[in-house]
Amino acid sequence: MLTPRQELILRKVVLAYQATVQPVASRTLAADPDLQAGPSTVRHELAMLEEHGLLAHPHTSAGRVPTDMGFRYFVDRLLPDKRERAALELELTRREVDEAMRATTETLSQITNLLAIVSAPPLDTATIRHIEVLLLQPQIVMVVIITSTGGVSKRVLTFSAAVDSGLVAWAAEFLNEQLAGIDLGARKLHARLADRTLPSSERRFLDSLMPAFTDLAATAEDTLYVDGAARLLHEHRFHDLSQINALMGMLEGRVALLEMLRNALGDRSDVVVRIGAENEAPGLRSLAMVAAGYGLPLRPLGTVSLIGPVAMDYAATIGVVREAATQLSRFVEDVYDA
Repeated sequence: MLTPRQELILRKVVLAYQATVQPVASRTLAADPDLQAGPSTVRHELAMLEEHGLLAHPHTSAGRVPTDMGFRYFVDRLLPDKRERAALELELTRREVDEAMRATTETLSQITNLLAIVSAPPLDTATIRHIEVLLLQPQIVMVVIITSTGGVSKRVLTFSAAVDSGLVAWAAEFLNEQLAGIDLGARKLHARLADRTLPSSERRFLDSLMPAFTDLAATAEDTLYVDGAARLLHEHRFHDLSQINALMGMLEGRVALLEMLRNALGDRSDVVVRIGAENEAPGLRSLAMVAAGYGLPLRPLGTVSLIGPVAMDYAATIGVVREAATQLSRFVEDVYDA
């Protein structure tokens, strides 16, 4: 446990390092009127903080820099009120889900100069809003499926013989009656359409249309929206080429990135901060990540995260991520209730 003076010195070192990304000298701290301590006392306290693993001494003649543990202590114990609401307006009204995710990612990256990653709700969490069955040519039928999230899927099916237009019109009406409001899970779709009282011709036609629904459900996967990689590299000027390669490799492996975000959040509803070596992904072990989940009450749908240097402004980043997750939760609540 640190003394109040040690906590104050650690806080001063972290804030100075965030501002300059340069080691902080003991003489700079000794000159700070808030400390009210002489140079020898400041040097002793710095040595104690280094012994605790919270500061490091990169060179004999240099000052101190915070370690991952030092940043962790700062985030957990020394930040000002982390629940202060950030000034963020995402302008999500009247947008489709993919547009809203893209707008969120771009806005977060622009205002923070960090790498923004937002995962969209999985397609299989959506419901069917409307279905069109259209006769394009005598032997060609197109099925159009519109989901609750505004997604549109089209499937063109070719038949060996001409299709009766009356059968096409009946199928459109029947499918909307049976499937509107139903989740895109294949099992539910099959159960709704397995009506043994239907004449054989109608059953056969419905069976031929099923791939439009089952393929959509089977290929449903999370979509990641990423923005700000170039801005992050430019603003924070990584000196280690291996850091850049690891980060770029992580962004290319999106499945692993999604899994990492899910694991970091677990069942938590609040913001999660991972600093340096705390990150599972090798591409993030020299960086920090701030992430939060969004979704419906009792139903997580996706994540919002910002990735940047360990010397990032944690108070501002935590506030922005929390506010973005709150606004996205309100947005998807409106979309899923519509």
